[in-house]
Amino acid sequence: MSPFLSRLSINTGRMALHSASANSKLIFAPAGKEAHGQAEQFTRSALTRSDLDPTSPIRQFHEWFSVAQRSGLVAHPETCCLSTASLPSGRVSSRMVYLKELDDQGFVIYSNFGTSKKAQDLTTNPWASLTFWWEDLERQVRVEGQASRLSREESQKYFDTRVRGSRIGAWSSRQSQVLRPVKGDAGEEEDDGRKMLDEWVLETEKRFEGEENIPVPDFWGGLRIIPESVEFWQGRQNRLHDRFVYDRKSATGSDLHEWSLERLSP
Repeated sequence: MSPFLSRLSINTGRMALHSASANSKLIFAPAGKEAHGQAEQFTRSALTRSDLDPTSPIRQFHEWFSVAQRSGLVAHPETCCLSTASLPSGRVSSRMVYLKELDDQGFVIYSNFGTSKKAQDLTTNPWASLTFWWEDLERQVRVEGQASRLSREESQKYFDTRVRGSRIGAWSSRQSQVLRPVKGDAGEEEDDGRKMLDEWVLETEKRFEGEENIPVPDFWGGLRIIPESVEFWQGRQNRLHDRFVYDRKSATGSDLHEWSLERLSP
């Protein structure tokens, strides 16, 4: 942990120890850096039907994404929350990922689909959602749809753009598996499980030593969320936000989709 995070953790811990009783709320009505307060108002912009592409949420997303990139206000507009749910339990899991591709079919992210929690969820339930939050633009986009894996050839094209260390890492990590501590010699720093991961990385480095063209693993690759619903949200004052949702109506023989567009109550 960095010195800054270490100090922050210690100070936060002290604050909780001195101010929280067994029955009190540890967090109540926080407002940014303030422990308690009223949330800031959203006043940057408004959203009307005439501002939106009348026929395509994909084109509309591309427009908003481009604005976020050009604005200089959003460090990583490609960051989004991917949520999946397992059946029959319905238990939901979420994680932050990067959007890596957008095309007429949908939104593409890349990940491990062998041992990860998301892989387990998608095996029982192909439905997934993505949420983008661009705070300084006071904008949010929610995508819901069914997920499908990209072909190995498509995944290889993206895989080749990653730095070597990330390609080695993709091969090495058994994502979401428990890392067991490895006992070392007397006097060595106690291991918390990281050594097991480091050993897997060393094994992969030896496997691909001297090779620059590393194949994409079978268990790793692209996942396309094919949207059935896409909502565009613009923050407004007094929480009376502007919300518009595109819902897919039907598919034609040429694979072009028709969408309805409706305003939602906040």
